[in-house]
Amino acid sequence: MLDVKALDQIDPGARLVDLSKTRLTAVQRALAVCAYPVGYVDGLHGPKTRNSYAELINDEKLGDAELLSEQAIDHLKSKVQKMRSLLDKPSESPDVVKERLAEAFRLIGLHHKAHIAYGLATTQWETNHTFEPVKEAYWLSESWRKKNLRYYPYYGRGYVQLTWDRNYELYGSILGLDLIDEPDYALRHDVSVFVIAHGMKMGGFTGRKLEDYITRNKTDFVNARRVINGTNKAYEIAALAEEYLDSL
Repeated sequence: MLDVKALDQIDPGARLVDLSKTRLTAVQRALAVCAYPVGYVDGLHGPKTRNSYAELINDEKLGDAELLSEQAIDHLKSKVQKMRSLLDKPSESPDVVKERLAEAFRLIGLHHKAHIAYGLATTQWETNHTFEPVKEAYWLSESWRKKNLRYYPYYGRGYVQLTWDRNYELYGSILGLDLIDEPDYALRHDVSVFVIAHGMKMGGFTGRKLEDYITRNKTDFVNARRVINGTNKAYEIAALAEEYLDSL
């Protein structure tokens, strides 16, 4: 999961377009971890990869957008290694899970206390206050889910509900896991932490991003619910977020 070995094999000065599929896959995966919109990680050179890499180079002042400089490679490796290290940490209690979520939000680029407060509130609500990854309709049986959920077996799993095969494929491609053949991987702590942080940053659940509602100049906890599930239980989750914000 989030292996950086292929990044070690890239020669500084190599052209992005000339990379092998394995090495370009590693670059795409690292760009996704850096919160650039590469889409599916497939090892193919296309406009999303090209544009995302160019954005990274421009944002971080790392040289030529056509080339993999030593500085660019080091930057990508550092981001992946930090995320991998975070996701590998144990999560033996709700308090520790909260710490991991806060770390993941900061690392993905959601730095403000209000971002973290809303992420914690969402996790608390979506897991029925347990801070453990759950299955959709967890109080019902697998046979019920198979009979009643049209997207079965790609029903909601995790700290927040990852749903539909296309989303399992997307996050499997980013993390380097086969979530299509093994959808229950989405119940793992490390997968769940990455999905909620990345999804809220990138608009991966509804197309709405957390930063659409929470910035340095505004905090709209009620409408932030649109990032996950329209306005369902928006006020209840906003109240939880206010409590977390007061304690951070």
